[in-house]
Amino acid sequence: MSVVFTCLDADTLGGIQQVTHTLAQGLAERGHEVHVIGLHRTGRPFRYVDEPRYHRHLISPRPADGPLARRLADRRLKGLLREIPPGYAVLTSPSVVARVSGLLPPGFRPIGQYHGSYGHARGCWHLASIRRHYPPLDQALFLSDDDARRFSEHALLPNAGALPNPLARWPEEMSRLDTPRVLGVGRLEGVKRFDRLISAFAKSQAPPPWELHLIGDGGELERLRAHAEREGVGDRVVFRGVVPAERMPAEYLDASILGLTSEHEGLPIVLLESAAHGVPAVAFDVSGGVRSAGPVLVPPGDVAAFAAQLGRLVADEEERRRLGADARARAEAFRLDHVLDGWERVFAHIER
Repeated sequence: MSVVFTCLDADTLGGIQQVTHTLAQGLAERGHEVHVIGLHRTGRPFRYVDEPRYHRHLISPRPADGPLARRLADRRLKGLLREIPPGYAVLTSPSVVARVSGLLPPGFRPIGQYHGSYGHARGCWHLASIRRHYPPLDQALFLSDDDARRFSEHALLPNAGALPNPLARWPEEMSRLDTPRVLGVGRLEGVKRFDRLISAFAKSQAPPPWELHLIGDGGELERLRAHAEREGVGDRVVFRGVVPAERMPAEYLDASILGLTSEHEGLPIVLLESAAHGVPAVAFDVSGGVRSAGPVLVPPGDVAAFAAQLGRLVADEEERRRLGADARARAEAFRLDHVLDGWERVFAHIER
């Protein structure tokens, strides 16, 4: 049977898209017929797989605004789905579930993913949408057992299960943890709260030559530069811009600590990648997915507590090595083959 992943836009630089293409390539390499559908084109396409073994499709060149554009796009989507052999339709977000689940031809078994946490869903429209649209699906998948349990209880889902995000590749080399560098990775946008990471770095009393390197770009760049100056660390916060995916392993090998200060996260790939390279992390305790990756946890939004843990790891190389080894051992569970095994178990469960 085929496996069809559908995203709002399949080629944005983002976590949902990275996970989708990683899973699509992995399942295709196991012999499944796999399709990735983007409902509309992104403004800045990003290529995740150089030689995809799966099929890629685009429904519309832009978001379908207005009832006429939506009807035409839905007609194109239904026509495409009729050409694909029946199988499993993996709908990657609440928006996609609400729009696409009613358009699936007979024979498709719908699976709804949610890449956020229960805490985030509860604070926005996502929880109401999940309550309404996910119960009729064959399976609803969340990123951790804790999130699956909470959705099952509070969204009254009879079909909730958990599958984590996968690591696209497993590094053979670990960081030596002796470079005086704290690393932050992600879009320079408000939700990532890099201002908090900058403040925590300043308050941690990490001495020179320790630096904070931020990888990513976005609309908050100039504000974050100004914030670093106000915090007195403008000369030790290095804005690196976007780093190509193939160069990211070298960035982890040159880091000694990862900092994660987001308002909300499901299970961020950066946390898994750093752990696989043996880099310990400090993170706000915002989800079951974050907890499952094993960082040093501090209460959400508590910059002083974050700074204290950051300072402790800066000062203690032996503790960094202990926590880095623990993180790498925990990251084994997120290796691609293990996660693909989980997906095939889900397919078998649905067929039973």
